[in-house]
Amino acid sequence: MTWLPKSAMVLAAGLGTRMRPLTDLVPKPLVRLQQKPLIDHVLDRIADAGAEQAVVNVHHHADQIIDHVQGRDRPRVLISDERDGLLDTGGGVVKALPMLGEEPFLIHNSDSTWIEGVQPNLIRLARSFDPGRMDALLLLALASGSIGYEGRGDFMMSPDGLLKRRPERELVPFVYSGVCIVHPRLFANAPEGPFSLNLLFDRAIEQRRLYGIRLDGIWLHVGTPAALAEADQLFHGSYAAA
Repeated sequence: MTWLPKSAMVLAAGLGTRMRPLTDLVPKPLVRLQQKPLIDHVLDRIADAGAEQAVVNVHHHADQIIDHVQGRDRPRVLISDERDGLLDTGGGVVKALPMLGEEPFLIHNSDSTWIEGVQPNLIRLARSFDPGRMDALLLLALASGSIGYEGRGDFMMSPDGLLKRRPERELVPFVYSGVCIVHPRLFANAPEGPFSLNLLFDRAIEQRRLYGIRLDGIWLHVGTPAALAEADQLFHGSYAAA
């Protein structure tokens, strides 16, 4: 039987500045892709992968997100309130750790979405996670095959999945999709206050405990209104073809 994470952290507290003007009146997680809020794409996918609860952190237009997820039971949603101050990705997870439990859990950006390949990527991620070797397993998209991404990539990946950072001024194949499975020990001796998950990823790299798998399908980097429109068109074409 495949192990599946029972808890997930959905990072939904960002300001969504690059998505303006759409995020002037609504938070980015409630911006719609195919007439469905981005956060619902994420929560539905998490539920289908077996997670029973999701902790959602909130800050920008927090009340709108809280009202939107209220009463949802698949997965059950808990709120981590950051209205007093943003904690960035790492600090946000640290604040939520008491609600996430002692077992490995999923971290999922609220705006990360994709068109699936043959097998659901969250199931593939869970099947590939080995807590004996890994503190974190990242879902990585092929930069050249992603929609809305124009960067130089984030990681190099060895044949067994071990990750290294992109050297300065170089191009590398893989970009972090904003989705990973982590063991709670990744957060041992984490700093207080706001900090990025990248700090802990770099620690894990030094200890040879940061791994990745390649996303099967097409990753959609919906960071701007233009990228959202492109993703919407691609989704429409994909489901129409199906």
